[in-house]
Amino acid sequence: MILENVDIVNDISKEDFQKNYFKKHKPLLIKNFASRWEAFDQWNFDFIREKAGEQEVPLYDNKPADASKSTDAPVAKMKMKDYIDTIKSRPSDLRIFFYIITDRLPELLKNFTYPDLGMKFFKRLPTLFFGGSEAHVLMHYDVDLGDFLHIHFEGKKRILLFDQKQSAFLYKVPLSVHTIYDLDYENPDYEKFPALKYATGFEIFMEHGDALFIPGAFWHFNRYLEPGFSMSLRALPNKPKVFANMLYHVFIMRYTDKLMRKIFKSKWVNYKQKWALKKGNEAAEKYK
Repeated sequence: MILENVDIVNDISKEDFQKNYFKKHKPLLIKNFASRWEAFDQWNFDFIREKAGEQEVPLYDNKPADASKSTDAPVAKMKMKDYIDTIKSRPSDLRIFFYIITDRLPELLKNFTYPDLGMKFFKRLPTLFFGGSEAHVLMHYDVDLGDFLHIHFEGKKRILLFDQKQSAFLYKVPLSVHTIYDLDYENPDYEKFPALKYATGFEIFMEHGDALFIPGAFWHFNRYLEPGFSMSLRALPNKPKVFANMLYHVFIMRYTDKLMRKIFKSKWVNYKQKWALKKGNEAAEKYK
């Protein structure tokens, strides 16, 4: 992989952000972004544990989804306080996915301020994501194709970003928004996955309070280097062509894949993995 640094700023005006990043579809890291909030000192595990400790939460791990189950089926459930205690006390790959603040912990809504960056945030869905020190999220792009601001808290986190032009080099799986399962982005095997060495993207390290602008449809791989959690503020696509593509992703592609997975189970999953491997290797040969 060919990894570059993203631009890093401590502050930015709405005009500069719109001109140089949002309209250009270019990622940006804003250091210490959340420190501007009056309630910044409450964005930590202790506050979450106190306010939501008794809630039962679904947990996921690093393993690919079982072909015989729904792709969003959790591997376990646990009380929030027990989950936080677990990931703080020992290495763990357990993570919480898409914890909707509006539904689960509305008190948090008053503890942050939407930034004035010219983005029309979808205020129904501010969401939290948690992970232990060994947790990572499979390389993917979001099915709604929305731009979003990703704000991180507690431990350090590593993120890889790639635009859609890199899809073949990343071994994109058909009718899906993720790449091939057994591709290790931390220790890439270029002999097995030769196309990956041609993929050009960005490498970002996030710390407590940092915010990362991730343009819509960007591929992202998230790796928790230490126990931590992040909040995503989303802006749904408003350009007609992108909006139509979002509708295809959400209502046609996703449900077609779910139906095929339900009917053919592991045969369908294995077919897609082999197809992605073949297409990726073909892309590598053309690039040489």
